[in-house]
Amino acid sequence: MSAPRTPAVADPVVVPAGTTAADAVAAAGLPAAGPNAIVVVRDDAGRLRDLDWAPEADTEVTPVSLSEPDGLNVLRHSTAHVLAQAVQDVFPSAKLGIGPPIENGFYYDFDVDKPFQPDDLAKLEKRMQEIVKSGQTFRRRRYDSLDAARAELAGEPYKLELVDIKGDVDDEIMEVGGGELTVYDNIDPKTGDKRWGDLCRGPHLPSTRLIGAFKLMRSAAAYWRGSEKNPQLQRVYGTAWPTRDELKAYLKLLEEAARRDHRKLGSDLDLFSFPDEIGSGLAVFHPKGGVIRRELENYSRERHEQAGYSFVNTPHITKGHLFEVSGHLDWYADGMYPPMEMEGANYYLKPMNCPFHNLIFRSRGRSYRELPLRLFEFGSVYRFEKSGVVHGLTRVRGMTQDDAHIYCTEDQMQGELKSLLQFVLDLLKDYGLDDFYLELSTRNPDKSVGTDANWERATEALRQAAEDSGLELVPDPGGAAFYGPKISVQAKDAIGRTWQMSTIQVDFNLPERFELEYTAGGGGRERPVMIHRALFGSIERFFGVLTEHYAGAFPAWLSPVQVVGIPIRDDHADYLQSFVERLRREGIRAEVDASDDRMQKKIRTAQQQKIPFMAIAGDDDVSGGTVSFRYRDGSQRNGVPLDEAVAHVVDIVRSRVNTGPSAAADQPAG
Repeated sequence: MSAPRTPAVADPVVVPAGTTAADAVAAAGLPAAGPNAIVVVRDDAGRLRDLDWAPEADTEVTPVSLSEPDGLNVLRHSTAHVLAQAVQDVFPSAKLGIGPPIENGFYYDFDVDKPFQPDDLAKLEKRMQEIVKSGQTFRRRRYDSLDAARAELAGEPYKLELVDIKGDVDDEIMEVGGGELTVYDNIDPKTGDKRWGDLCRGPHLPSTRLIGAFKLMRSAAAYWRGSEKNPQLQRVYGTAWPTRDELKAYLKLLEEAARRDHRKLGSDLDLFSFPDEIGSGLAVFHPKGGVIRRELENYSRERHEQAGYSFVNTPHITKGHLFEVSGHLDWYADGMYPPMEMEGANYYLKPMNCPFHNLIFRSRGRSYRELPLRLFEFGSVYRFEKSGVVHGLTRVRGMTQDDAHIYCTEDQMQGELKSLLQFVLDLLKDYGLDDFYLELSTRNPDKSVGTDANWERATEALRQAAEDSGLELVPDPGGAAFYGPKISVQAKDAIGRTWQMSTIQVDFNLPERFELEYTAGGGGRERPVMIHRALFGSIERFFGVLTEHYAGAFPAWLSPVQVVGIPIRDDHADYLQSFVERLRREGIRAEVDASDDRMQKKIRTAQQQKIPFMAIAGDDDVSGGTVSFRYRDGSQRNGVPLDEAVAHVVDIVRSRVNTGPSAAADQPAG
């Protein structure tokens, strides 16, 4: 999830040999201050460089501004350094952990004597403001050897651990990734003296003055490097933006996001819960949540049946050998629950459905005439997410995926991808999400299996399908799963946040590992192409996203209770009960509030429960054979004849309108 911004993108410039990127940026007349200031450049190899970088040969670079995602990450990473400097100024005994940029902000981990309190954060913000105002510069310095780094960082045990990691592998950790071991010194612009420094690969802002606005949000406990076996540190979270206006807008967005938080709404609306007795990240759906979930699943089943999918079902556990064949035990073991030993064999809860579907494909001989074969399952999977990342329904340990695997020939692959992507987008629109862009995740050479040729073919096929869709395509270098490249559909919700939704992956690898074959037209045996596809991602995640998208006010077709009858007096209840029974015969979820509450209290309760239709009846309605509708937006439609009222509700529900019913809208009425 992220907040939207509109980046300002600059044209490439050439940095002459022996000069700095800053010189080239200035010569091109590009801004050095303000919200569109150029803060780093991207070299011809795609690496981000500081503005004081001086190449040995003429090099074309792309300037990166604060308004671009990479520029924002640099801003936030530099702000994390300012936070760390402030912490060691205010709490001199603090030891440094790591401080990366994250979505919409940053954090930094510290080993301190006691947890940070709110007044500590206020002190740190004040000191950070002083550092920002002083205009310190960030200066990159390379260590000549690991021993030199160890000597300088002798008082920082966590940094020393990172240095030792660097000695073993070229790690991707922010502090030590890349080909060199470097430190960034904060320099006083007036005296040239070093004020502070931190082990880091960079890059960073030219000056702290480019940090337009920031705020420390909260502190929390966090294990060093995410392992419960390591010491517990204090993590301070913050956000940073080029301007105060952007910070204010973000804080306002957070307020609205808090109002829409699916965890709170799930409790308020009695939809789901996470009992401690069951465990972290394992949700139970209550009756009302079960209704919404059933509607989501049923409509998806209907659309998949129309699209020619075959429905399958597979068990929740399997012998470990299946995941040895698939490669999951080699590449995904950390994300799996520990094995259960039974009858001399290790059994695992499944983290993925794809190996099971491969066994279904392999269960008998297949012909090219059967392809494409589209297998679909609402399959429950289990993934051992770390406790620190588990979050409501959007990051769980037990989930149900709307998982499909398509087996096709190479000739069919391009057409299948194109139609599949359109199917995904159309179905998401039916649920009320209609603002998308696509992300293409490509190979990480260190975490992948399969041949270069197969990866290149799969990546190009996905790229072509994405471009044919007409949607914006954003690269995600190295972000693919170990078995193949991926397109993910990113959807914006009602308040402009972006959520990763559907994924489509091409896989030439698993058919090889499972020796999948079909009889080709000429009689020979060939491998199918395998396409992985999860439309919702998971039912749980999609449920959480829709809850926040609609702020709990689900469309009428998804609402657990679609109509509540509210009698003005108790003697009007029987009349409304008969109306409710008519609605129920039409498949509408309707009930009468027969509680002892006064009418106004019943209306408030229905509004709090976000019920789309309130059918109110008094003496005039009983005598005239009508009901009066009150809608969630407070509008009313009085004296509606019963036949018309039934048709009105039925038409809106069956048409799956995703806007709320209202007297002000031109709603269907039969």
